[in-house]
Formats: sequence, structure tokens, C-alpha cells
Amino acid sequence: TSGGLPARPVLTSYYKSDHFRRRPYDPYNVYTSPNEAILCSDSSQSMYAQMLCGLLMRHDVLRLGAVFASGLLRAINFLQNNWKELARDISTGTLSSRIFDPAIKNRMSKILTKPDQELAEFLIEVCSQENWEAIITKIWRNTKYLDVIVTGAMAQYIPTLEYYSGGLPMACTMYASSESYFGINLKPMCKPSEVSYTIMPNMAYFEFIPHNHDGDGAAEASSDETALVELADVEVGKEYELVITTYAGLNRYRVGDVLRVTGFHNSAPQFKFIRRKNVLLCIESDKTDEAELQKAVENASRLLAEKGTRVVEYTSYADTKTIPGHYVIYWELLGRDQTNTLPSDEVMAKCCLEMEESLNTVYRQSRVADKSIGPLEIRVVQNGTFEELMDYAISRGASINQYKVPRCVSFTPIMELLDSRVVSTHFSPSAPHWSPERRR
Repeated sequence: TSGGLPARPVLTSYYKSDHFRRRPYDPYNVYTSPNEAILCSDSSQSMYAQMLCGLLMRHDVLRLGAVFASGLLRAINFLQNNWKELARDISTGTLSSRIFDPAIKNRMSKILTKPDQELAEFLIEVCSQENWEAIITKIWRNTKYLDVIVTGAMAQYIPTLEYYSGGLPMACTMYASSESYFGINLKPMCKPSEVSYTIMPNMAYFEFIPHNHDGDGAAEASSDETALVELADVEVGKEYELVITTYAGLNRYRVGDVLRVTGFHNSAPQFKFIRRKNVLLCIESDKTDEAELQKAVENASRLLAEKGTRVVEYTSYADTKTIPGHYVIYWELLGRDQTNTLPSDEVMAKCCLEMEESLNTVYRQSRVADKSIGPLEIRVVQNGTFEELMDYAISRGASINQYKVPRCVSFTPIMELLDSRVVSTHFSPSAPHWSPERRR
């Protein structure tokens, strides 16, 4: 900061701290990778070394995880792209030349001490198959669950994680941000759709801004600061925006998360994460938030599932350069057998229309009656595009562990990157259904 204080994501602070480096042995939280691999600033070398260690100790692995679901899928994608080189290292007992960090090389020389032809052949047999369904349990057979956040925007990754894991349970253990820890999930093995977090009042001082739904399905926070609700006064079923005052000095800081009260544990309120509060897309009077956009993508992607294809990542922007303006959705797709075969134009056009049918009545009115919004557009991008997007964000200082794909983009370099990877474009073939009497 301008005052000389370091500003960085919470995980970066933790991993760079003496608390992490000198952590006592915990039999319930043992990493397969040494600190040198975890702390390497080069994400490619770090990922390679950690994956290699995970393969060498595959029989000892009881759980796989990352902070966010997207991070775990990035690791699986890395394995897909690099398994041949990893198998070669295991077969020869030597480390790839791609690892040039002295600390990692020195530490890995004590781990990769001899060839393991049996493991290398096993890896080749498993990874050379076109179908990667249940690849996690095929390689790490003793894995009991995935330790990963799959609530909120991360919920879209659940089908893909189920595919790669063979249906392993997913444990969402805690709710936190860089500003503070907020709560824990007292039923970590529950279904992702049932996750609620119990607020821990000793972590910060919690207040809440009520969110009121209007007739169009949108939600607005109260503009009256005196409307702040105390932690003890929240009501079951209602939605609130989270406000915190922290020990570090943040005073009534608006975190930006919208939560719904699901119940109480003794006197402690329990909350379900609903969405980030900011509106993502807006052309005129329409307002589409993260939760609504995600639901629309989920509904449309069911049409792809029938063809053996799924949406692995997406983002969006409101194109106001066209007249009228329209929503643009970027999709990265993947076939069931890791193929890049695209669905037909007809199927993609149906996906566009299904997304529009899933949006709120104000959007559909603008499309049908006012004609102030043009047909929704889906742009399919090359496989690996969102990987490049993350690499770009990391190069600008983002934390690899806390990175989340932005659900709406407006930064010119990012939009140029996305547009340069577009392989096909598709528009909604007709207007969605709307009538003055209909409300959604």
C-alpha cells in the first residue's frame, strides 16, 4: 500500500509465514509435497513437482483438495497435459529439465531416488485412455473425499468433479475470505446443495444489510445504513449482505457476499452462500446477477449433456457497442471422451435460447416487447483458453490458490484474449417467451 503495508491474499500470507514453515506435525494434515514445491513462485514448476510427489505417494493419499473447485480441476487438467513427462521421470528416476529451481531440485532428489517402472507403466495405462471418468479414484485408490469449496459460483464445477472422481463426496469445511474467517460447516460431508456455515462470532463483529426481492426476481440491499441487522437478530429465510468489523482494523467493511439464513446451531445463525452482490450484466433496465447467470448456464448445458458435451468454464460481458446491446457468453466445452468436437449449430442455438428463457422477466420483456436487447450470443473458445486467462491474472499478481474465473469481464486485454480464441459463434434463433402476466 502507499503506507508501506504489504497487501496480498490470505493464502499467500499464510504460506509465506513462519507459522506455515514451522508448523508442527499433524497426522491429520500431511502434505505429499515438500515446502520447496509448495512455495515455489513459478506455478508451472510448483504444480509439476507437487503432482509428481502425489503420484509417487499415491497409496498414502486419503483426500485430494484445493481451496476452490477450479483449482482442483486445474490440477487434473495439468495431469492430462503432462502425464507422459511425469511417467518418464518416474520410469527413469530422474527429474525433468523443466524443473530448474535449485531448492526444488535439491529436495526432489531426496524423494525421486530410483526408477519405479511398475508405477510408470500403471500411469501410462490409466492416462492413455480416452475416457478419464473416475481418474482420481483410479490413480489415488484410497481417496475418501474431495476437500474443496463447491458453493456459490463454484457449484458449476460439481458435475465435472463428480465425473473425474467417480462420485466421491465433496467436503466444504469453512467459509472465509482474505478479510476474515467467517464460519464453519458443522456437517462437512453433506451434499453441496445443503451446505450451511455456522458463523463464529469470535472471528469478527458481524452485521448484515437486508436484501429485499422485488417483483422481478432481483434483490436490492437497503440504502439505509441504520437498517444494519445484528448477528443475533437475523431471521430464517431472509437474505443479507455481510458486513464485518475486524481486529485488523476494517470498520463496517462490505464483503460483497449475499447470504441466506437457514437456521441456528444453538444461538449461532447458520447461512447458505447465495451469490456475490454485484450485478454482472446490464444493458438497460435489466439486471442479471451471478446466481441467475449460473442458473441459466446450468439449464442450457443440459442440452449439451445429451450430446456428451459439458461446459467446463464460462464468463460473460454486456456488449453495448451493438444496437441494441446484447449479452455475450464465452463457453469452453469438453466432450465426454476429452474430444474437442463441437455440438451442431442447431444445438448451440437452442442453448442460447434456453439461457434467455432462464433469465428474469425484465430481461425477457426487453427482448420481446421493448426490443432494447438483442439476441444472446454464445462464443465457444478453444480448450485451454480459461487456463490462459488464469495465467494472465497470476502474472498480474493474483493468487493461484484464490483465483476464481470472473463471471463478467470488461478489461480490454482479457476480452482480446478471449476473442482471439473464439472458434464459433451462435445466436438465439428467436425471442424468449414473455407476457405481461408472467412473473418469474
